[in-house]
Amino acid sequence: MKVPILDLKPAYDELRAELDAAYHRVMESGWVLLGKELEAFEAEYAASVGVGHCIGVANGLEAMQLVLMAIGVGPGDEVIVPSHGYIATWLAVTHVGARPVPCEPDPLTYNLDPARLAALITLRTKAILPIHLYGQTANIAAITTIAARHDIFVLEDAAQSHGARSYGRQAGALGDAAGVSFYPSKNLGALADAGAVTTNDPELADKLRHLRNYGSKVRYHNEYLGLNSRLSELQAAFLRAKLPHLAAWNSRRVVLAARYLEQLHGVGDLTLPHVPDWAEPVWHLFVVRTAHRDALLAHLAAHGIGAGIHYPIPPHLSNAYAPAGWKRGDFPLAERYANEVLSLPIGPHHTAEQIDFVCETVREFFRKK
Repeated sequence: MKVPILDLKPAYDELRAELDAAYHRVMESGWVLLGKELEAFEAEYAASVGVGHCIGVANGLEAMQLVLMAIGVGPGDEVIVPSHGYIATWLAVTHVGARPVPCEPDPLTYNLDPARLAALITLRTKAILPIHLYGQTANIAAITTIAARHDIFVLEDAAQSHGARSYGRQAGALGDAAGVSFYPSKNLGALADAGAVTTNDPELADKLRHLRNYGSKVRYHNEYLGLNSRLSELQAAFLRAKLPHLAAWNSRRVVLAARYLEQLHGVGDLTLPHVPDWAEPVWHLFVVRTAHRDALLAHLAAHGIGAGIHYPIPPHLSNAYAPAGWKRGDFPLAERYANEVLSLPIGPHHTAEQIDFVCETVREFFRKK
C-alpha cells in the first residue's frame, strides 16, 4: 500500500465539476484581477470566519507583511514570533525592517508559550505574531490578555488553521488581524500561491486594499508605498468552489486523527499531539515526536509511506538569519523539536485503511527497537 503525505488530485476528482465551472467562469469573464470573483470570495470567507473583512492577497507571507506595514512596524521595532515554526513568519517581520524576537513553545502544544511572553516585551515591541501550528490554535486568550496590558497588536499566523477554533471562536477572528495562506497543501488550498488578511477593523482593511495594489485603490493615485500582492480571479474562483466543502473535509481529518491517537497510544517513545480542552483543531498536520525520528522516517519510506518534518531547521539556525548572531543552544526547545518531530500522513482523502497501515508500520518499527 502506498500512502503519500500529500496528493492533490483526489480533491480535483471530488470537485471536478465545481472547479471546472470556476475556471470557465473566469475565462469567459475576461477579467483576471480585482474583480467579482475576488469580491465574492472575500465576502464568503469573511462570513465563514466570523469577521467583517477579508482582503485577498498573493500569499500568506505577504499577508502578514502587509499587516505589519499597515500598522507602521518598521526599523527599530520588535515583533515576538515563535521559535518553532516555519520561517515565513519571521520573514514577514524582517521584510518590514523590524527584528523578530523568538519565544519558545509550550511543550505540550508546540505553539508560542504565553508563560514566556511577558519577559520578552520591551518598549520596542509593536506586535505579537503567534502561529496556529499544525492546525491547532495558539492560546490566544492568554496572549491577547498580555498584549492588551501593553497595547500591543496581535497578528495571527492562521496559515495552517482554516476552521480551527479556540473557546468556540475561529482562527482568523481571535486577534487584531490574521494572515492566511491558501497554499495548495493547506486545509483550504488554492491551485497556486494565494493568501488573505482577515480583520474586524474597517480602517485597517481599507489601508490593506491600497497596500496590496501598489498603495493605490484608484489607478495611478498611489497613497502608500505598497506591494503588488493580489489574489487572482482564478484562484479566488477555485477557493469559492472549495470553501463550502471545508467543514466536511476538516471533519474527515478529525476522524483520522482520532484513529491515530487510539492506535498509537503508548507506542514506543512516541509523544502524541495534545489538545487542550478549549481547542478544536483541524489537523492540518498530525505531528508526533520521537528520539528515533530519522530511523522511523526511513522505515516508513521503505514501506511506501510519505512522512515529513515540520520543521527540520529552526529559523534562528538558518543561514538566512546567520547575521543576527544566534547560535545553537539559544532556543533549546525549538532545536530539540527540529530533531524529533515527524508528520504522519493525514488529509481529507486519506482512507481509514491507509491510516491503519501507517499505524501498524509505526508499531512494527518500535517492536524491533
